Amino acid sequence: MSALFTPIDLRGLRLDNRIVVSPMCQYSAHDGNVGDWHLMHLGQFSVSGAGMLIVEMTNVEARGRISPNCVGLYNDDNERALARVLAFCRQHSKMGITVQLAHAGRKASTLPPWQGRKALVAGEGGWQTVSASAIRSSDESPPPSALTGQEIADLVDAFAAAARRAHRAGFDAVELHGAHGYLLHQFLSPVSNQRDDHYGGSLENRMRFPLEVFDAVRAEWPDDKPLGMRISAVDYLDGGWRIEDSVALGQRLAERRCDWIDVSSGGIAAGEIIAAGPGYQVPFAEQIRRETGLTTMAVGMITEARQAEAIVASGQADMVALARGMLYDPRWAWHAAAELGAEVTYPNQYLRCQPRQ
Repeated sequence: MSALFTPIDLRGLRLDNRIVVSPMCQYSAHDGNVGDWHLMHLGQFSVSGAGMLIVEMTNVEARGRISPNCVGLYNDDNERALARVLAFCRQHSKMGITVQLAHAGRKASTLPPWQGRKALVAGEGGWQTVSASAIRSSDESPPPSALTGQEIADLVDAFAAAARRAHRAGFDAVELHGAHGYLLHQFLSPVSNQRDDHYGGSLENRMRFPLEVFDAVRAEWPDDKPLGMRISAVDYLDGGWRIEDSVALGQRLAERRCDWIDVSSGGIAAGEIIAAGPGYQVPFAEQIRRETGLTTMAVGMITEARQAEAIVASGQADMVALARGMLYDPRWAWHAAAELGAEVTYPNQYLRCQPRQ
């Protein structure tokens, strides 16, 4: 039997296989509201045969959006828009559908990538960004404002409120985004966090805000629904976040019964040199899994069925997540099942295309 196509249980949620559609920002929302593009985009992946679909980075307040066109879950309109798309997916799929809750921090207020990611100032439709400290992420980025203690407490509440909305909308699971240089990562990394209060300095202090967010979301999220977290395992900069720090964070998350850790890397600031290649982040997931006992999700240039099968079968990770590979081939899971001799779900309307022995 294929390891990749073995079911996995995350609390009360059973996934039919270990394939995850990674969250992929579409920069196509209006005032934080998903629309028909997302109906198509998420609808196609809901019938892809993967075990889980994670909706793109969904921000807990308007100033947390990467761009003015990014998705939010901070008001009633946002909630209704997501519930509509989710209901559409549910008509045709029993797949586990997860929302990734996030805040971009100092990486917010920019143009979409196809417009160059230029930072937007107030007169251009942008806004003042915030972070752990008033440190730019690059020479081209405007300085963020350092969050006050009260603002940090308000953001913890904002994550909790978004979790309540996610439950009402009908999501099966939540993933917190603590990777890629966004706000939770900005508190974790000494590159971006140079505070002198109890949210900065030592590793324990730098982990405080992300763990407060986790605890607040867990308190609001139903006990039978899983909660995971995405992290950047390392900063590719001297003096940055290290794999040892990720293990320590993983241990704190394991104590809190975190249901999975999604292991990526990088993104904290300009100047990182990343030697990317097939499966280049898998060793990070393997080490965190081994040293914390957490269920892990491996990501990053996983493109081939037998590559994904080997990662799961060898115990390097419990699940694999694909983004660009899924964009290129939304039927990736169908093709992987055919190659590995496994079974996967097809919608009734497409049964006639299923390969036969």
